[in-house]
Amino acid sequence: MKRRPLLALALALAAGLAQAAPDAALAARLKAQADAWDRAIVAKDRAAIEANMADDFRQIDGRGNVETHASFVAGLMSPDLVIDPYTVEDFDVRLYGDTALLSGRTRMTGRYQGQPFKSHYRYIDIYVKRGGAWKIVSVQISRIPD
Repeated sequence: MKRRPLLALALALAAGLAQAAPDAALAARLKAQADAWDRAIVAKDRAAIEANMADDFRQIDGRGNVETHASFVAGLMSPDLVIDPYTVEDFDVRLYGDTALLSGRTRMTGRYQGQPFKSHYRYIDIYVKRGGAWKIVSVQISRIPD
């Protein structure tokens, strides 16, 4: 008789692990998608950048300015802007059904109108699953003073 509660506990734990595995797999897939988007931004690959974005995309930058899908992509495509390859630190994924919050911290360098720049910021990217595909709908950036 004492084995039944242990068996029930073991089955409950196994069920919890089975549910956690898909979340871990999805988090890994979203990280790979975010990494590919970062590489597309550095490479100025317009098609790959836009393929990751929802039509109603918005970004709020470190100064509080709002960018739309069109203005965000236009800014990235500008010949005035060159972004060096960068890495993300403190990366985290939180899942809420068909919404995922991806956050991290990065130090970005590059050139704007020929002048070098560097920035250090935290960000949160919001992805939503629509029509079976995960698309980024919003980015919020907060500058970190050096």
